[in-house]
Amino acid sequence: MTTRHRIAYQGEPGSNSHIICNEAYPDWEAVACASFEDVFATVSGGSAELAMIPIDNSIAGRVADIHHFLPTSNLHIIAEHFLPIQFQLLGIPGSSLDTITTVHSHVHALGQCRKIIRRLGLTPVISGDTAGSAREIAEAADSTIASLAPPLAAEIYGLVVLAEDAEDEDHNTTRFVVLSKEPQQAAAGNGPTVTTFIFNVRNLPAALYKALGGFATNGVNMTKLESYMVGSEFIATQFLAEVDGHPDDLAVKNALEELVFFTTEIKIMGVYPASSYRATARPAPLRQAER
Repeated sequence: MTTRHRIAYQGEPGSNSHIICNEAYPDWEAVACASFEDVFATVSGGSAELAMIPIDNSIAGRVADIHHFLPTSNLHIIAEHFLPIQFQLLGIPGSSLDTITTVHSHVHALGQCRKIIRRLGLTPVISGDTAGSAREIAEAADSTIASLAPPLAAEIYGLVVLAEDAEDEDHNTTRFVVLSKEPQQAAAGNGPTVTTFIFNVRNLPAALYKALGGFATNGVNMTKLESYMVGSEFIATQFLAEVDGHPDDLAVKNALEELVFFTTEIKIMGVYPASSYRATARPAPLRQAER
């Protein structure tokens, strides 16, 4: 008997994380976890080989807490996947647009579907998860309650689709990263590569400016730079960054060597193939977020 590989995700069956697990790893068993902490623990403890974690959304920005958990997780990023987000307005059989008065979903989903909520005059109610909200209204069996959830949730929980493509923007996309307990670094010179790393700047004037200067002078494209507090200090001294390229590429190698002079710690989180989605996506400006 062959044991199926397992990949963990946060959320309930039918969520977007569940959908991307099925798409990217169709032969694997997708394991639902209640929280991101549970996802990390499932992989760290060996109950699943991989984790699928959302890290950014094209509309909502960074996914809360993920950038805080990553540096201390001792897991490694080995791949990335992009999922165009689709939400449907779901109700129990027999409900309609005329019967519903409230809509339940995750706070991000409600924020990404403001137009239909306003147009129908619905009262939004925050749930812990998109698919979880679908399960909740199926259990409630109330024709006045609707859910904003992915298409798979309607199938799983026996709901009817009251409105398709409920999202405000058709370019709504979430980027997911795949985490592994064991590092799996992509080979150099084998196509476009992304390098993700964290660093702490030294307590020097203009340290961040000087730290980033090496990437500019070496022509390395930095696609992400996010800062957040470390411990109890109210100073954003730790940064998570991503660049196009491999650490063995001369330009990236030189930039990382220069970074050493202005930092107290550098940790490579992952070196992995760039998704083909990047080549087709609209160019977006570098987003710098403060936490």
